[in-house]
Amino acid sequence: MLNVVEAFSGIGSQAKALKKLGINYNVINILEWDISAFVAYDFIHNGEPDLTPYKNYTKVQLLDELVPLNLSIDGKNPVTRVSLNMWSVEALRVVLAAYNRTHNLGDIQRVGYHNFPTNVDVLTYSFPCQDLSIGGAWHNNLSGIDRDANNRSGLLWEVERILQELYDNDKDLPRFLLMENVSNILSNRHKRNFYDWKQQLEHLGYYNRVYTLDASKFGSPQKRVRTFMISVLLPNEHTKDVVEDYFINNDIEDDSKYRDRNSRPLEDYLRLDYTNPIYISEAHNSNPNDTPSRRKIYKENEILNKSNIISRYIGTLTTKQDRHPNAGILEFPEHRIGGSPYRNLTPRECFLLMGFDEDDFDRILMYNPQIQKNKKLYSRSRLERLAGNSIVVDVLIEIFSQIYDLKILLYR
Repeated sequence: MLNVVEAFSGIGSQAKALKKLGINYNVINILEWDISAFVAYDFIHNGEPDLTPYKNYTKVQLLDELVPLNLSIDGKNPVTRVSLNMWSVEALRVVLAAYNRTHNLGDIQRVGYHNFPTNVDVLTYSFPCQDLSIGGAWHNNLSGIDRDANNRSGLLWEVERILQELYDNDKDLPRFLLMENVSNILSNRHKRNFYDWKQQLEHLGYYNRVYTLDASKFGSPQKRVRTFMISVLLPNEHTKDVVEDYFINNDIEDDSKYRDRNSRPLEDYLRLDYTNPIYISEAHNSNPNDTPSRRKIYKENEILNKSNIISRYIGTLTTKQDRHPNAGILEFPEHRIGGSPYRNLTPRECFLLMGFDEDDFDRILMYNPQIQKNKKLYSRSRLERLAGNSIVVDVLIEIFSQIYDLKILLYR
C-alpha cells in the first residue's frame, strides 16, 4: 500500500498512474486551489458527485464555506466572493462537494505540520511552471524559483516550509517525494536555486535522483520532456548505498534498457471517425478560422494529411492548442462547416494523449456543472488547459514502479 498526498494535484495524473500500475494505494489528501482542476479530479476518480449533504445549503452558506478557502478560477489569482456569487447554487454545491470528497487541503500556503497527514509514503509536488518555462522568459518573466520572487513557481518553497515544520516538530516526513516540472529548471538561470532545493532535502535526510525524461520513450506518442526528482528518505546512513545501487541498476533514462515501452500508434489517440456525432462536433469546435498565421502553423505542425498519419509523434501539448508551437494539426477538408481545412487536437484527444481514458473525459462532460445561464464550467479552452497542465501518465507509471520497489527494499 502506498499512502499518497498529491500537492498541485491538477486532475490527478499521479492517481491515474497508480491505478494503471495496479498496486494498492490511498490518496490521503490533495492540495489544489484551482476549482476546475479539483472538480475534474473528483469526477475522474470518484464519479458522479454526491450533493446530498449540501442540498439544503443556501448560496450564502455555500459562499461562507468556499470563499475563506482562498480558491481560484484561473489558477493564478484568488476568486472573489463577488465572482463566485455569480455562479449557480448547484455549481457551488458541486465545488464544495468535490473539495470535501477529494480530501482537499486547498491552498498550499495554508497547509502546515498541524494539518498535514501522518504515515505518508509519497508526497508529489508538480508546482506551477509558468515562471520557469521558456515561454515565460519570452514574456520577460525571469523570476523563476527565486526565494523572494513571490510568484507561482516560487510555491516550491512552500513544500520546503511544510517539510521543515514536520521535521522541527518531530513529525514523520514523507518517505518519498516526487517532483515534476519543465526541464528548464536545470538551465543556468535556475540551476543554483534547484541545487539549493536539493541541498535542503539532503539536510532533511533525503537522497535525490534527478531524471529528465521524454514521454515518447515511455510508450506515449507525445514528445514531452520533463524533469522529475525522486527523493528517498534514508532510514539510516547505511541505506544510501542500497538506494544508489538501485538507481544505477534501474536507470530509466537509459534508452538501451527502456526503449519504446508498450508503444501505441498515434492513430489510437485520435478520434477520426466523423460518423460519430460526438467526435465530429468536437472536431468542429477545434476548427479555427483560416488566417495567414494559422496556415503557417498548419504547415509547420501537420501530423495528419487526409487520412494518412505523417508523423509518429506529436509535439508537446500545451495549455492552448490554437497557437505556435503547436502539438499537431490535422487536415480537415471534407467535414468542416466553415473555418479552415485543418483542425487542432480536440480536448478529448489531449486527455488521451496525456494518458487518461475516454471514460475519464466523458465523466467531466457528463457532470459539467452549469455555472451561469448558457455557461458551463468546462469550456473547450478550460479542458485544453487542464490537459496541458497535467503529466503524462505513462511516465509516472515507470516512476511509481521505482518508488514501490524502494519502499519494499527499505521499509519492509
